[in-house]
Amino acid sequence: MARVVIDPAVPDKLDNEIARLRGLDVGELRARWHTVFRRRAPLHLPRHLLFRILAYRLQADRLGELDADSRRLLDRIGSGSAERIDRLVANLNRPRAELRPGTLLTREWGGHLQRVMVLADGFTWNGKTYGSLSKVAFAITGSRWNGPRFFGLRDRPSSEARP
Repeated sequence: MARVVIDPAVPDKLDNEIARLRGLDVGELRARWHTVFRRRAPLHLPRHLLFRILAYRLQADRLGELDADSRRLLDRIGSGSAERIDRLVANLNRPRAELRPGTLLTREWGGHLQRVMVLADGFTWNGKTYGSLSKVAFAITGSRWNGPRFFGLRDRPSSEARP
């Protein structure tokens, strides 16, 4: 979906704009939807969902979108069983390796030692900068890998962990 920007009535008062949305009836919310998304609101959406989606759009425009990890988690939660959701949420509390700029990650691949330098805004390998370790792992191997797992920063998957 293309990025949509809501033109706020009060530029520095996000709370006021959300309060203004909260006071709108269904017809007014549908009209606002049409203005924001340039199409009619889905007829099946009740008032509370129209309000929440418009309020989210306003906040995302002002404060920024969710990061990729949060979006993936929400997508998984929305399509999973209760047991799977519990596992996903438990993974949020798992400690993660903090990589400081200047850290050198190494991994042998294809008989060659691969060296990746951690930068403040990404990673560098063979003179090229990448935004994520997964992209570096793809550049090295030519196949999709979880970057932290490829470089040994995550636990092994349960299938490999069994003796």
